[in-house]
Amino acid sequence: MMFFKRVHIHTYEVGLYFRDGEFRGLLGAGRHWLFDPLGKIRVDVVSQRTPWLQHEKLDVIVKSGVLAGRAEVVDLKDYQRALVWVDSRFSHILPPGLYAYWTGVKEVRIEVVDARQVRFEHPDFKVIVRSPHAAQTLDICSVPRSHVGVAFQDGEYVETLPPGEYAWWRGVADAKVVDVDLREQTLDVAGQEIMTADKVTLRMNAVVTYRVVDARQSVTVAEGATQSLYREAQLALRAVVAARDLDSFLTDKDVVTGEFEEAVRRRAGELGLQVVSVGVRDVILPGDMKDLMNKVTEAKKAAEANLIVRREETAAMRSQANTARLLADNPTLMRLRELEVLERIAASGKLNVVLGEKGLADRVVNLL
Repeated sequence: MMFFKRVHIHTYEVGLYFRDGEFRGLLGAGRHWLFDPLGKIRVDVVSQRTPWLQHEKLDVIVKSGVLAGRAEVVDLKDYQRALVWVDSRFSHILPPGLYAYWTGVKEVRIEVVDARQVRFEHPDFKVIVRSPHAAQTLDICSVPRSHVGVAFQDGEYVETLPPGEYAWWRGVADAKVVDVDLREQTLDVAGQEIMTADKVTLRMNAVVTYRVVDARQSVTVAEGATQSLYREAQLALRAVVAARDLDSFLTDKDVVTGEFEEAVRRRAGELGLQVVSVGVRDVILPGDMKDLMNKVTEAKKAAEANLIVRREETAAMRSQANTARLLADNPTLMRLRELEVLERIAASGKLNVVLGEKGLADRVVNLL
């Protein structure tokens, strides 16, 4: 019995029979006694429960024709890929190459697809791209909510993708997706020192609120639309402020903001952006200029207060002159006024009459 080789093959197994390194056929289930006095026979037992037949001499086995009716063979070209389902469940994706799958124990279905259609689309897309090894053959991209994806293939624009999940075949073309946020965004134009027409240096901060309205334009016109908008806002603010002196700027802030917004809005449209609002947030004066402005304001307020006092004094004097003129023209009115004065004096509860030179007593008596 030493010249025989014993091989036991289970019902779910197959034996790959080699003699002198040459493939000779398949061995079915059972016990096999093979005459091998020189040790030139080799039997590789493989399980059909693992349907993928992987062997170093698979090409020889396939060409022999012994797999016909027992396995499904697929030979994928460079531009082809294959989707494999086992027992109606997706298993994996095959790159180019030669493959064989046993069909006796498990149900195997292989779908060959053309990878020259670089973007991968399929009715079972989500199941396929979420399989463990999908990333080995697919570039998978997810566009989140409130965003769009600008897709390029070999450097050329292809399409703008709505939110969702997408995939492209690896190794076929250079595919890239640029994620663009469509929500409103705020751009803070950090403090920059700007000199007015009368040589006063101001430090200013501005804010620009914008949104993307043309995703393709926003990623193709400039390297970074947001950075370009930031630079344009700086230049526009500098140009508007530099054309005015300090007093004109401080008194016409709304006009300055309007011109600033118009300049920024025009450039934003060229970048595929829409300006929602623009505002000058902070205006910071130099320390010595602050003191000077405070002194000017203080002087203005003092002058205004002095003017008000003089105006009131003039009004009081004018009123007194009118009263004197009225009393001089109406003696009876003058007499009534004298009586009112005496009445107020008498109402105080004590009246002292001091008589002096002759004639004063008579006049007082006459009044009383």
